[in-house]
Amino acid sequence: MPMLTLSNEQVVELVKQLPQEQKTEIFRVLLLSQWQQWQDLSSYGADKIKIATKDRGYDWEKMSEEDREEFIDLVVHEKQ
Repeated sequence: MPMLTLSNEQVVELVKQLPQEQKTEIFRVLLLSQWQQWQDLSSYGADKIKIATKDRGYDWEKMSEEDREEFIDLVVHEKQ
């Protein structure tokens, strides 16, 4: 079978021409191919935020959503 070489831009343009059902299938395949990395990153982040709250005398699990948002804002803007 002959090999066809396309640039990323060409691939994107070809995908844009597909019917919505096929675009959805491509999206699903791409999403599933990255799913484990997303899960790993999410778990890593969740573990790190729990450590950060504990280090500062808080319990992430007991904090309200508003308290969590305030805590994240505080950590993001604290001076190193």
